Amino acid sequence: MKVLAVATIVKPIPDEQKMQIMPSEVPATLKLYLDGKIEQFWFRQDAPGVIFLMNAESIDEARDAVEALPLTAGGYAKYELMHVGPLAPLGLLIQGK
Repeated sequence: MKVLAVATIVKPIPDEQKMQIMPSEVPATLKLYLDGKIEQFWFRQDAPGVIFLMNAESIDEARDAVEALPLTAGGYAKYELMHVGPLAPLGLLIQGK
């Protein structure tokens, strides 16, 4: 299943904390990508945070993955998770072919 994970920074990250957390956050995110859990990722333009397109067996599996990331575990970020898939009504355009 595909899951869209939209992160929001929920409390400011002091520079000192950022210097401690980011050296762990980046490799943890990269590991999820290399393990195939994150398929694509983007930086949000509207607010601080990221957006991941994830591959997961369930919403709970995706939630467990992002909640283990240091920024989320530290209470600095939270994710909204949405199950997404193909735009099914498009099939109506090709019925009968």
